[in-house]
Amino acid sequence: MNEKNKTYKSIGEVAKILNLVNKKTGKLSTHTIRFWEKEFKQIKPYIYSGKRRYFDESSIIILKKIKFLLKNKGMTIKGAKSYLDNYNSKLDDFNNKTINTEKIKNKLNNISNILKKIKSNG
Repeated sequence: MNEKNKTYKSIGEVAKILNLVNKKTGKLSTHTIRFWEKEFKQIKPYIYSGKRRYFDESSIIILKKIKFLLKNKGMTIKGAKSYLDNYNSKLDDFNNKTINTEKIKNKLNNISNILKKIKSNG
């Protein structure tokens, strides 16, 4: 089966999608997703034998919204909960912008590193 056609994603795959990486260790921060799962009633992973969590596309979209509110907008957990309860449908536009912003940031960082190498060699 093609990876992109999977109906459910593991917590590690979701952490990659959300770019939840510990900056010091470089490891995926799956604990953040488990914490958000406890805090936000909107996140409903499927838990199968062995207590492994699997997330469908709707749960991943909600996690993206939560990440945007907490990380990009600087909201508190309480504020993000309130916002999701009252304005969830309005976040759909923000969701796509967050992904594009992260890709652009990564590309700019790569360009910056290349320019630094060129300057140091020149």
